[in-house]
Amino acid sequence: MPYDSANSLRKHMKTEPAGPESPTSATGGLAAARLDPAASVPLYRQIYDALRNDILSGALARGQRLVATRVMAEELSVSRNTVLEAVEQLTAEGYLTAHVGSGTFVAEDLPEELLRVGALSELSKPGEAARLSARGQAFGQWASSTAGDRNHPFQVGRPAVDRFPWRAWSRLVSRRSREMSPDWLDYADSAGYPPLRRALARYLHASRGLDCSPEQIVIVRGSQQGLDLTARIVLDEGDAVWMEDPGYPAARVAFAAAGAREIPVPVDAEGIDVARGRDLAPEARLAYVTPSHQYPLGVTMSLGRRLELLRWARETDAWIIEDDYDSEYRFAGRPLASLAGLDRGRHVIYLGTLSKVLFPALRLGYVVVPPEHVDAFVGARYACDRHTPVLEQAVVADFFDEGHFGRHVRRMRTLYARRQSRLSRAIVEHLSDEIDLQHSDTGLHDVGWLRRRDDDLATSRLAASVGVSVAALSTFCNQARLRPALLFGYAGFPGDELAAAVERLKRALEGP
Repeated sequence: MPYDSANSLRKHMKTEPAGPESPTSATGGLAAARLDPAASVPLYRQIYDALRNDILSGALARGQRLVATRVMAEELSVSRNTVLEAVEQLTAEGYLTAHVGSGTFVAEDLPEELLRVGALSELSKPGEAARLSARGQAFGQWASSTAGDRNHPFQVGRPAVDRFPWRAWSRLVSRRSREMSPDWLDYADSAGYPPLRRALARYLHASRGLDCSPEQIVIVRGSQQGLDLTARIVLDEGDAVWMEDPGYPAARVAFAAAGAREIPVPVDAEGIDVARGRDLAPEARLAYVTPSHQYPLGVTMSLGRRLELLRWARETDAWIIEDDYDSEYRFAGRPLASLAGLDRGRHVIYLGTLSKVLFPALRLGYVVVPPEHVDAFVGARYACDRHTPVLEQAVVADFFDEGHFGRHVRRMRTLYARRQSRLSRAIVEHLSDEIDLQHSDTGLHDVGWLRRRDDDLATSRLAASVGVSVAALSTFCNQARLRPALLFGYAGFPGDELAAAVERLKRALEGP
C-alpha cells in the first residue's frame, strides 16, 4: 500500500490504562503496511510526517507519552535507528520532549498556533518588515539611484574592457591554478598577498612619487571598501568631514554610514577651497579629495593648494583621504606626484584601485596608511570579510612583475586619447550649439556644459530615452550651484559607437 502521511497514527495506537498519576500512553503502532520502502520519501521521514500530523491535529494530546522506540521499531518492522531519527527530529523542533527515566512525551508547551490550523494562516499573512535604521534607509536610497543599464555610452568610469589583454591574463590564471599551494585554500593574510603588496610599492614609488613599504599597503575589495574601512577607523559619530562640492557620491555614502557630518566645500580651478573649508569647519576630522583629477569636474589640485591642505591637517591633527582613482591616464606628460608623496606628517591615507586600470569585475584596490596605524586597518579588514581571495591577488602580482601592467597602461593611454578626440570631433560636428565640451588631459570622462538648457537632469533623462547615458552634473552637487552640464565617459566605448551616440543625442535634443 502506498505511503500516505495524512493517514493518522491514531488508527494504529494502543492505549494502556493510565495510573492515577500517569499520563495516557501512546504506542507508535503504525502498521508496517502504511510505510512504503519504495517511496522517494525516506522511511524516517514517513514516520516523522505521520507523528507530526497527529500532533498538529490533536490526535496525540499534549503530555501524551509515546512507547519506547524499540517497541515502535518492532511494530513498524524497521530499524530502531530509523525510528530514533524521526523522534530526534521532532524533539529538536519542539514537538516532543524527552525526560530521562520517564520516556518521550508530546510537548506541553507547543505554540498555540501550531495546535490550530486556522492560526497558521495568520502567520502566513503578509505584513510590514521590521524598521531599518536611518543608515539602512540611506543605503536603500543609494541602491535605487544606481539601478539601471550601465553599459550605454557615455557611462562614466567604464574602462575599455574590450581591449583588455585577456590572452596574457588567461595564461597567468591557468599557470597559477596549476601551481596553487594547498596553503591558498586556507585563511590568508588580512593585509593582502605579500608579493602583490611589494609590486604595488614599487609601482607607486616609480609612478606616483610615493615612498612606502609593502607593509603599509592593505589590499581591499575595491576603493569603496577602502573608503568604508577608513571612515570607520578614523571617524567617530558626529565628526565633520570636508567633501568636495561637487564630489563623489559613493564617498558621501561611506561617510554617512560612519555617522559623520558632511561639510560641502566648494571646488575651483585649483581644487578644493581650503580657506573656505577652514571657515566652514576648522575642526573637521577628515578631508576627502581627488587631487589628481577632481571628480567630477576634472581639475587638478595646484601645488599651492596641496601644501595648504597638508598644513591644515598638521595644524588640526586631521586626516586626508587621497582618492587617486584614474591618475594613470594622463595624456599630457607624466602622472603628477601624489599628495601622499608630499606628506611628511603622516596625515594622508592614499586610496588606489585596479578597477579602472584593469577591469571592474576584478574588485581589487589598496590603501596606503602610516606605519603606526597599519594594525588598525588590518584588524578592520579582518572584521569586514577577513581577506581577499589569494588567486586573483597572485595573478595581478604576476601581471605587474612580468611587465603586462605597464604595457597595458601605455596602450590604454593612447587608446583613450584617441577616443576622447573622436568624441570631441563628433560633438563639434553635431552638437556645438548645445554643448561646450571641456577638454581634460587626464581621466576617463569630460564635462559638457549645456549652452541653451538650464536643467541638466531633465536633459539626462531625455538622453536615456535614446540609449545614451550622460550623468547630470547637478546630481554630484550638494550646495554648489553650477552651470548645467553632462558627464561624457568615453574610455569604454569604440569611436564609432561614441559618434553614433552623439547623433542619437542630437536627435533627442532636437525633438520630434
